[in-house]
Amino acid sequence: MNSLARFFSTVAASAVMLGLASNAHAEHHGSKGMDVPTIKSTMVMSGLESPWDMAFLPDGTMFYTEKCKGLSVRTKSGSVHALYGMKGSSGYSDSGSDLFCEGQAGMLGVVADINFAKNRTIYVYSASNKYHGSGCKTNFERCDGNIVMKFKVSNDLKSVSGRTDIVKDIQYKPFMSNQPFGGPSAHNGGRLRIGPGGYLWVTGGDRHRGICPQDGQLLCGKVLRIDGDGNAHPGNNPPAGFDKRIYTYGHRNVQGIDFRPSDGKAFTSEHGPWHNDEITALVNGGNAGWDPAEKRA
Repeated sequence: MNSLARFFSTVAASAVMLGLASNAHAEHHGSKGMDVPTIKSTMVMSGLESPWDMAFLPDGTMFYTEKCKGLSVRTKSGSVHALYGMKGSSGYSDSGSDLFCEGQAGMLGVVADINFAKNRTIYVYSASNKYHGSGCKTNFERCDGNIVMKFKVSNDLKSVSGRTDIVKDIQYKPFMSNQPFGGPSAHNGGRLRIGPGGYLWVTGGDRHRGICPQDGQLLCGKVLRIDGDGNAHPGNNPPAGFDKRIYTYGHRNVQGIDFRPSDGKAFTSEHGPWHNDEITALVNGGNAGWDPAEKRA
């Protein structure tokens, strides 16, 4: 991600944490009947360190991540509990020694299961070095990657338990980054959302590895659609030979996803090189077109 994109990404995350999005409303303007959003802000929290994502329960309870610290929750009464920390974080009820923060990598997406009221399940996306590959020889060749975890949240919202890693292989094979500006700690994607039917959508980045977006057996540079145990949605339609968890491929760094209320169609926001960011309407099994692999005659 370039510096301008990083700036706007940070501003956007901070703005949402201040409650901008939750207080947006539309007013009728002009003779053409256009609804123009009017934004109002309300300070709900301060003193956070790189807030990255939020997930709300119907009563206003807010789970949120801080990229280099961990997962916390703000209850409807306003109290805050630190639930699951990164390696080296303090004050959390539990932590993962394999979870780390470096560059753009860290604890990123969080979302509550569609049946949270019954199963108390949340999903979290993070950088991890738990599932090391073999063959790493230098500091430039990496064996870490990104994972999706699920947890059970206690009834009092003060702790989580039962960590289960449901996606373990978002780029874990040893590799050396062949792209400039950030190396393998960049382009981690990381947004999680629950889509139509209660399935989990996972957005990824290419981690600066050129072959990732177009390689059907690597999960980097992809958007996944899976169930709560990490299994592929039965309706996914990737090309023959591709991992069945893949909904779309050919992505650079997807960090936003949402669904059109009228028909559930998925749309993503993706960081492009330099200034070419984009909003993309996803097509099941489709190729978003990013292909930075080195071509040899």
